[in-house]
Amino acid sequence: MRFKTSKMNEFRLWGLVLMLAGMGFMILGTGAIVFSSSPAARYITGIGLVVGLLTMLGSMAIYFWAGMLSTSATQLQCPECGQWTKMLGKTDRCNHCKTILTLDPAKATDAPQQQ
Repeated sequence: MRFKTSKMNEFRLWGLVLMLAGMGFMILGTGAIVFSSSPAARYITGIGLVVGLLTMLGSMAIYFWAGMLSTSATQLQCPECGQWTKMLGKTDRCNHCKTILTLDPAKATDAPQQQ
């Protein structure tokens, strides 16, 4: 089952996953030189650090992109929980109660849908 969350939280989740993966690559690369005495450990360390750096730069790009999207997102009050939330696109979910929100009148319903 896929977790139901807003688009903005999805972007932030992938940024966090990439950041943690980058740190993991860097730690594993450093562990290769610490726990191994072979000459190939230097190359493994270099590869691990470079891949980790690139992964963390990708994470930074995703966080920057999510921040830029957040500044231009439509802000509205959720009809279900009454809290203010930001919405990307024509349909999105509330950040607080995960209710499906829309600005498209063709997709809007008056009654809650059964799932």
